[in-house]
Amino acid sequence: MTDSRIALITGGSRGIGAAAARGAAAGGYAVAVNYRERADAARAVVEAIEAAGGTAIAVQGDVADEAGVKRMFSAVTERLGPVTALVNSAGVGGNASSVADFKHATLARLFAVNVIGTMLCCREAVRAMLKHGAGGAIVNVSSMAATIGGRAGASDYAASKAAVDAFTVGFAKEVAAQGVRVNAVRPGMTLTDMTDELRSDPERMAEITATIPMQRIATAEEVAGPIVWLLSDAAAFVSGACLDVSGGGFVVGQPLHDVAQT
Repeated sequence: MTDSRIALITGGSRGIGAAAARGAAAGGYAVAVNYRERADAARAVVEAIEAAGGTAIAVQGDVADEAGVKRMFSAVTERLGPVTALVNSAGVGGNASSVADFKHATLARLFAVNVIGTMLCCREAVRAMLKHGAGGAIVNVSSMAATIGGRAGASDYAASKAAVDAFTVGFAKEVAAQGVRVNAVRPGMTLTDMTDELRSDPERMAEITATIPMQRIATAEEVAGPIVWLLSDAAAFVSGACLDVSGGGFVVGQPLHDVAQT
């Protein structure tokens, strides 16, 4: 099977990745849904896309493993065609920790997935895009944590996402003249399975929403929409951008409506 528009979504079996996979399929892409362990979840995303009339496959691969990344791209090319769009949504969070309590193994895995995995997938994607000479679009999923150093105990995660931002801007400049666009989306707090514990902790949920100007947490679909837009021709002159999808950023101090007027 071949198609002229092939999107690979890493981490596509859950959360923002799954929503981006569904959105890309609705936008006319044949979609490869990557997963590391959750085959059933990836198949469910594929089935939903197919039920809506789209084309999708599930493809296994750990983005932190170079050989696995190569196999993943080869499988997509063989089954769908060469990748013309990539969304790097695979990622892990750090274990909430002070710097004094950092563990090497945790840091190594965090950067292997969030940074090196993103870079390796970008490498394989741009090789395919340049080989076939038709250009392409890449979106790296970063985080608003990159802009503020993260919430308490998350400086390691924030550092990994800041690295993604810097890489995105540099990579975009490198390949712009060859028709490849590279952008990042920086979500704020988003309700996915990675943050699902907030559903059962209303006090913590209230603390977090109080820091968001829109006073609520995003859905995965609200983040996926801008990702799919960045893949589309509507964003044809957008590259090297880091787009905040954060409900207005962060509230510093008291919200305006709580401040007495003088």
